[in-house]
Amino acid sequence: MKALHLVCEPPRAERAVLVGHGARDRDRLAHSLDELSLLADTAGARVLGRIAQRRGPIHPATFIGRGKLEELKTEVEEWDADLVIFDDDLSPAQVRNLEKALGRKVVDRSELILDIFAKRARTRESRLQVELAQLEYSLPRLTGLWKHLERQAGGIGTRGPGETQLETDRRIVRERIARLKQSLERVERERETQRRRRRRELRAALIGYTNAGKSTLFNGLTRSRVQVEDRLFATLDATTRQMVSRDRKVALVTDTVGFIRKLPHHLVASFHSTLAETVEANLLLHVVDAADPDFRHRMGVVEAVMEEILPAPRPTTLVFNKSDRIREDLAAGLRAEFSGCFVVSARTGEGLAQLREFVWDQASGRPWSRAS
Repeated sequence: MKALHLVCEPPRAERAVLVGHGARDRDRLAHSLDELSLLADTAGARVLGRIAQRRGPIHPATFIGRGKLEELKTEVEEWDADLVIFDDDLSPAQVRNLEKALGRKVVDRSELILDIFAKRARTRESRLQVELAQLEYSLPRLTGLWKHLERQAGGIGTRGPGETQLETDRRIVRERIARLKQSLERVERERETQRRRRRRELRAALIGYTNAGKSTLFNGLTRSRVQVEDRLFATLDATTRQMVSRDRKVALVTDTVGFIRKLPHHLVASFHSTLAETVEANLLLHVVDAADPDFRHRMGVVEAVMEEILPAPRPTTLVFNKSDRIREDLAAGLRAEFSGCFVVSARTGEGLAQLREFVWDQASGRPWSRAS
């Protein structure tokens, strides 16, 4: 009897079309859709095309205007797309109306980011944080799930059960949110105990836009082997390692989750315990992708998030990474424009020795000099 060999083909990637809205700055809209494409790729989708509405206000019912919606419907059908991803947050009613009009699943930017975080969460803490963020995102959207049962008049059997089911769902979600917050409070207390033990040593935190090369820089500074991927949100959990000098001076360096434009506020709130490592740091190293043409705007995004989570300003040093991808004259321009910054390449090691000396000098309280 011949043996049967079953070949399991991998599931087909979801085929997606991207939609953006913005009339003021075409370049900014293009950069935002480029980033949305990377997010979709990180989530496992295959991007087939993109559509942008550059004129007119946001439509309250469908986000985009009627003409652009018809254009989108035609494109979605021609490309045989499974999924439509919007670059902005949508209301529950907008999602329902769009899915009805397009006959396809519709997600917004926040939902896409939450999906990526759920996919990449590894530790118990990050899984709790992601679930909390997802439930807080979905709670106001539960209304539409039971709309067909909400009629208060119109016949026997239509009064009460719909509202009861909806309220039951809301209660279950709220109870789960409360339990998750309690679990995260316990985790936070454990982290606080760990932080108290480390307060004698200098703590430096790497912050920056996602995919700026923080994890590669972290590995170069601390000689660690944290997972590195050329994808958005490769790091979700804060990782701390020692950096020891030749004279045995110790500094603690923490790799943190990257930021991104239009980062959902409830996601920032859910990741409070992870971001607490940043709040507790004595020194912030703001890592910037020097090869990114939009790096100034991304610096502004990071600074805005830091203002939101920090109770008071922290000493911050700019570290322009990926110097191996830019010309020397551009690197010199960065040094001239941003006084006191470092221009390094985490991949080749260029400039890392000087950056280490700077951190150790901060740890010992010595004044920093590039000649030292």
